[in-house]
Amino acid sequence: MVDLEVDDGLAIITIDRPHARNAISLETMDQLDKALDGAAGAAALALTGAGDRAFVSGGDLKELSALRTEAQASAMAFRMRSICDRIGAFPAPTVAALNGHALGGGAEFAVAADIRVAADDIKIGFNQVALAIMPAWGGAERLAALVGYSRALLLAGTGRIVGAPEAERIGLIDQVIPRASFDEQWRLIARSLATAPAGEVKKVLRGVPTTEAVAAFARLWVSEEHWEAADKVVKRGK
Repeated sequence: MVDLEVDDGLAIITIDRPHARNAISLETMDQLDKALDGAAGAAALALTGAGDRAFVSGGDLKELSALRTEAQASAMAFRMRSICDRIGAFPAPTVAALNGHALGGGAEFAVAADIRVAADDIKIGFNQVALAIMPAWGGAERLAALVGYSRALLLAGTGRIVGAPEAERIGLIDQVIPRASFDEQWRLIARSLATAPAGEVKKVLRGVPTTEAVAAFARLWVSEEHWEAADKVVKRGK
C-alpha cells in the first residue's frame, strides 16, 4: 500500500508494506504513480516508509522473480526509473525521510529526492551486485552526482553498505537525526521547505536565467508574507 497525505502544502508519500519491508512491487509502482499525481501542486514532497525497520528494502524479489525475460526486466526497470525521474523533476523541494534501511532499489528511490534525512541507526547501500545485477532505476547516475564518480563506483561496484554517519560524511545523506526525535524532526524539515521561497531557491539552484531569478525575488519582496516577517524582525531589534 502507498499512502498519500497532503497537509497545508506538504505532500507525504508513505510506502506501507510491512510484510515485505516496504519493498517495491509492480503494484507499488502503479500506486506511486497515482500518489505523485495526487501530490501535484504541493509546496514540498516527502517520501518515507512505514515503521522503523525499512525505508525501502529494494524491489520485491518474491514478486519480481516472475520476470524471466529481458523484455520483462527492461519494462520493469523503465517503469520504476520513470517514477524516480518524476520525483527528480518534481517542481517543489523533495525530501526522503529514511526511517529505516534503504538498500538496493530503496537507495535508488532515496537519491531521487533533493534531500535525504535519516535516523542515526539506519544503513544505506547500492548492493544490487549481491544479486548479480546493477542499479537500473537511475540511482547510479544520481549517486555519482552526489558523491563523485570514483566513490559511486566503489559503493555500487562492491555493494558496500554504510551506516548513517558515514553516509552523511560522504554526502549521500544530508542530515542524521537521533532515532528518538526522528519522526518529529523530519516533518519539521519537510514543512519548513513547503514555502514559496524554498521553491524558488530550488529553481535557482537548478539553473534559471538571471532575469528569472531576480523576478522571483521581486515577487517575494512585495508579498504580504515578506513584509509581515520583516516587521517582526524590525520590532525585535528595537
